[in-house]
Amino acid sequence: MTDTFSVYLFFPDDTSEQVRRGVPDREAVEAAHHYCPCVGAKLGTTRRVIITDEDDFCVFEWKYGQGITWPTPADGLRPELYQNPQMR
Repeated sequence: MTDTFSVYLFFPDDTSEQVRRGVPDREAVEAAHHYCPCVGAKLGTTRRVIITDEDDFCVFEWKYGQGITWPTPADGLRPELYQNPQMR
């Protein structure tokens, strides 16, 4: 079984968009890294970015105004990524 991931963006009107589907881990993380500090995220038109695994479990979450909210450093995420102001 191959591990694949999907990336979703969420907007203020409670709609969402799947921007990647069934991609390898690296591509999913690169996509999330692109969308978290983008103009929409800075303005608040992108409210949330998540990565889900093939079983639809959330394995990464970023929220507008909060930064990376899950997993936390206690879950094993490096603290410098969690605190990175560019990701907010």
